[in-house]
Order: sequence, then C-alpha cells, then structure tokens
Amino acid sequence: MRITELLDKKSISLDAAPGSKKETLDMAVELMAKSGKLEDKEAYRKLVYAREEESTTGVGEGIAIPHGKGSCVTKPGLAAMVIKNGVEFEALDDEPVDILFLIAAPDTKDNVHLDVLSKLSMMLMDEEFRNELKNAGSPEEFLQIIDKADEERASIDEQLAGGNSDTSEAASNGAKILAVTSCPTGIAHTYMAAEGLEKAAKKAGVQIKIETRGSGGAKNMLTADDIDAADCIIVAADAKVPMERFAGKKVIQRKVADGINKADELISLAIAGNAPVFTADSSSEASDKADDGKGGAHKVYTQLMSGVSHMLPFVIGGGLLKAIAFLIDSLAGYGETGGGNFGSMTPFSALLMYIGGIVMDLMIPVLAGYIAYAIADRPGLVVGFAGGLLAAKGNAVLAAQAFTNKDGFISKFAFTGEGVNTVSGFLGGILAGFLAGYIVLLLMKIFANLPQALDGVKPTLIYPLLGVFIIGMLMCFIFNPLIGVVNDALANGLSKLADANMLWLLGLVLGGMMAIDMGGPINKAAYATGTGLLATAAIYMNDGLTASDPKVQACYIAMAAIMVGGMVPPVGIALACWVFPKKFTKAERGSAVSNVVMGASFITEGAIPFAAADPGHVIPCTLAGSAVAGLLSALFKCTLMAPHGGVFVFATVGKPFLYILAWLIGSVVTCVMLGVLKKDMAE
Repeated sequence: MRITELLDKKSISLDAAPGSKKETLDMAVELMAKSGKLEDKEAYRKLVYAREEESTTGVGEGIAIPHGKGSCVTKPGLAAMVIKNGVEFEALDDEPVDILFLIAAPDTKDNVHLDVLSKLSMMLMDEEFRNELKNAGSPEEFLQIIDKADEERASIDEQLAGGNSDTSEAASNGAKILAVTSCPTGIAHTYMAAEGLEKAAKKAGVQIKIETRGSGGAKNMLTADDIDAADCIIVAADAKVPMERFAGKKVIQRKVADGINKADELISLAIAGNAPVFTADSSSEASDKADDGKGGAHKVYTQLMSGVSHMLPFVIGGGLLKAIAFLIDSLAGYGETGGGNFGSMTPFSALLMYIGGIVMDLMIPVLAGYIAYAIADRPGLVVGFAGGLLAAKGNAVLAAQAFTNKDGFISKFAFTGEGVNTVSGFLGGILAGFLAGYIVLLLMKIFANLPQALDGVKPTLIYPLLGVFIIGMLMCFIFNPLIGVVNDALANGLSKLADANMLWLLGLVLGGMMAIDMGGPINKAAYATGTGLLATAAIYMNDGLTASDPKVQACYIAMAAIMVGGMVPPVGIALACWVFPKKFTKAERGSAVSNVVMGASFITEGAIPFAAADPGHVIPCTLAGSAVAGLLSALFKCTLMAPHGGVFVFATVGKPFLYILAWLIGSVVTCVMLGVLKKDMAE
C-alpha cells in the first residue's frame, strides 16, 4: 500500500490559517470527513481530543501528528494541513506547528495501513522532505512529493532491520547500543523516535539496533545475543515494554518524545555509559507513561539534579570572583588589618566581591526554581524562585520593617526574636523547590476544568499569584521560623561551651557545623559565634588584656576552628573526585579545581552542588572531615585573628603549619569517607 492511497486530495489544505490548537484540530477533522472515511465525525473528533489530552502530538520541528483510532473510522486515512504562519500547538519544543498530518485508523485486525503510516512518520523526520511539502503549490504536487519519497525510501521493515543494525560506521570506541521505542497508539511517535535515534547514532558513528513496538506488534526484535553484547539500552516509551530481559544491563528509560527531540542526548548518554544498571522486579513490564519509566526515588533525584545542575555555574562563577577579591586584598597588605571588610579593601576587590556576592545570592533561588521546573514545567519556575529567595533571605526584613506590632501573632511567631536567624539556606531551598513544584501541580489539578477560554490566564495569572502566595506563607510562617528556633538553640549551646572553656569540644562542634549546610543557617550560626568571639576578644584587649591571655586566645582558637572547618568540604570533595572518579559525574569531576580554589578561600558553598545531589552520603562525610579539622586545630591551639579569607589571611594564623596539617587531615578524612560510602556514579 502506498501512502498516497490513504490521502485524498480533498483532505489536503495548503493555506490553512487556524488561530489556535483547538481550531487546528477541528479544521483537520473536517478535512478528514471530506474523504468519506468517517462513519461518525463527532465520535472521531472526541477520539482525537482524547488522544491529545494524554500528551501533545506536536512532536517538534514544526510537526504535529494527531490521530484517532476507533470503530467510527470505516477506512484508514490521512488529512494534511500546511499552516504558512504556524500555530501554537503546545509542541514538545514549544515551537509553532506548520505541517500537520491527521491519522484516522479503524479498530480492526487488518493493520496493513499501519506500516504505511509508520513510514510516513519516519519520512517526516527529514527536513528536506518537510520543506518540499510546505512549498507545494497544489494538492496534486503535494501528493507527488509524498509518492516520490515513498518510492525512494525502503519499507518500514527494511529500514528497521537494515538501517538500525548497520555496523559499517561503528565508532572506534565500539559502543553497541540497543533501543526500544513505543507509544500508546503505536502509529507515529514509535517510528519517529526510532528514526531520530537511528540518525543520532549514525551521526555519532555508533551501531544501533532498534525494536519498535507499535500497533502492528513488535518489529526488529532484540535477541538474547543482541542484549548480551549491548553496552547500553535506550527505552524511549510511553507504553509498556517487556523489561525483565534487560536485567543487569545499563538502561536509559525516557519518554518516547525524548527519542524524537533529544535523540542526540540519549545517544551521548548511552556512549558514555551514563545509565543505571536495570534490576528486574516481579513484574516483567515497565511503563514510562506513569513515571517516565523510573521509580519514585529516582524521579525525585532527577528533579533535585535539575536544580543542582542549574545552580552549579552560579556557585563557581560567584565563588571564584570572591576568591580573587580576597587575593587582591591579601597582595595589597590587608590580610591582618582588613578585619570584617577583608575582600573589599580596594576599589577593584570591592567590585569583585559585590558582583560575586550578587551571583552567589542567586544560587538558592535557582536551585529551588529548577527543582520546581522539573516537577511542574515552566509554571513552577516563578513559585520555586520565590520560595528559594525566601529561604535565602529569611524574614529579617519583615521583622525590621513590615510588622511593628511586637505583641501580635505574626511578629511573635514568624519575624521577631532578638538575634533570631530565619535564613534556611540550601536545605530550605531544596524544600522550597519541591513544595513549589507540587503546589503548582495541585493548582493545575484544581483549575483543570476551567473554561478553555481561560487557558491562557492560568500560567500567567492563576498559578503565579496563588503559587507565590502559598509558598510565601509556608516559608515565612512555618519553615523559616522553625529554623530560627533551631538556630537559637545552637547559638546558646555554643556560647555555653565557650564560657566553659571546653576548647577541644568547641573546635569539634564548630568545625562540624560549618559542613552541614554549607553556608546555610547551621553554618552561619557557627560563623556568627566565631565573629562574636572575635568581638569579645577585642573587648578583652580594650580592657587591658594582652593577645596572649587565655581568654583572648580561646576566642582566636574558636575562630580558627571555624575557618578550617569551612575550608575542608570543597577540598575534600575535590580530592575524592581525583582519587575516586567513578563516584562522581563528569560535570562534578570538572568542577574539582574550582572547588580547591573555593575551599582555599574559605568559600564552603563550593560543596553545595555535591551535597544537594547526594546529601545522605556527602553531608556525613564533609561533617566528619570538618569536625576532625576543627578538633585538631583546637588541640594544636591554632589561632586566627581575621574573620574570613582562607589562605589569604594565613599571616594572621598562629601555628600556621599545624593549621595546614589540620586542614589537610580533615580533607583526607572527607575524601576517604566519600570513597567508601558513596556509590559509583553511572555517567
């Protein structure tokens, strides 16, 4: 059967100009009805709309292939539209659709038409073919273009069996990749994904064999020998695929749309081996439609990594600018005299410190925003950013300005309390990101049945307004205040240790606290204790005590333990990246050098992306290393008279060689623990 046998010229429109997705679908249904292949036009229209509600059929590259299959279709058929100016179709790549093929499939056992439709789907992946169709001057020319391409192209079976298993262009790395593609109806997306993966594999110079599981059944089946020899298997599916056969192999599981629009990315991941090893469970089938083919824990991890990967450039860019500012002030001779302004003593260093600080201020909102984005797509961004910003800034502004009624519920519960720090840091940012994403999903569900005319209002007004309000209330009235209570308790406990002159325990605790939330409230509570003790030392000396007095020395010892504790996490992680490379992704290993620079500059935030990506393993390791460094620094009675600066203020460190030894030992502890506890990371 030829493709043109399914397409009547009465069902072709070359100058369509619909104004919306709904209008586009309605026009296409009317074109299909002109072919006389529908027994019940309205029933068929409902099938088309029902399929569209499952997921958009705008597959990207300006293509849409809506379809309906049911008893209301008497004969298989096609309708075609060329939309000169394009139309918004909620396509997967967010680009307008300018060419559409509507498929009508009868609900019969005779599936001879399926191969023809599948072949057309694969042909549409060819940009030159699409351009020829869009430039056709008449329905007759449109049909001729299709017929010529149909004649030149191999049958669907030949394409799958021949093209996908071609090994003549296999790369020198010898990567052997298998793939399975499948979609619920098994007509278009299944084969477009196969075509996309085949092209991407050919471009990368690797061999691939692709099994398609369409309405006509499985084609080009993967054999046991194929699976045994494979380096990686890609499952791009929205329908159930037999998965038990892949046990013990590296498997990438994605939506079928990713096979169409992200084929290059999937092939790159497969070549790099960046995939988990699949473990078969009691079920022999897995469906990507419900959860993208992954378990709940992996889904949460993927959402978290969306935030981490977008945050990483902010940490590195801003952190290195601040490190350069410290270096400039150190070279200018302000290491001993800069005090709290160290890093901003010269005009240029102050500029770099300002820019770097602004960039690093964005990292928590970006982390939260892109976690929410991974959960709820673009509507989640603004709510996530808002939650992350509130986590990073806390409620201090509200305490100082917005609520002056000191006896009121709001001021008592959420905003006031002398010295209360309500900044929840990166841990609060992670929480805010997940809350924001699921808040938006809930809003989508609540407002799903609004009139279609209000669809444009939901993402621009309803979701941002209600979402930001809800996340704001949660952060300001629940999570930031709760963290404030914890901070108060920590500060009081640290003060008691200092008063009792338990320096070794103080060093252990302060050093460990610096590595729990990497610049968050626990870290800041320890740092605030240290800077407070420096102020106390200044008071002692103003009262006549000397720098060698035990009371003054205790203050300086505590500050030294704090800074060395904050310098350990980035350096310990960088060492682990070099010593245990399999424990980290390529991107993480690539940031090792910048982490050394940030650790040496007392910028603990360099460790945040690693801690956010794997908090259960990374935080205990960094905490232990920093606690050991703080303990050793205190036992060695190292002192520090500057509140910041890392190696750039070592001129103010007492017993600097022992101090460096404590730093290195703590970093090695973190490195070794990461090597033991952290699992290998599939690229």
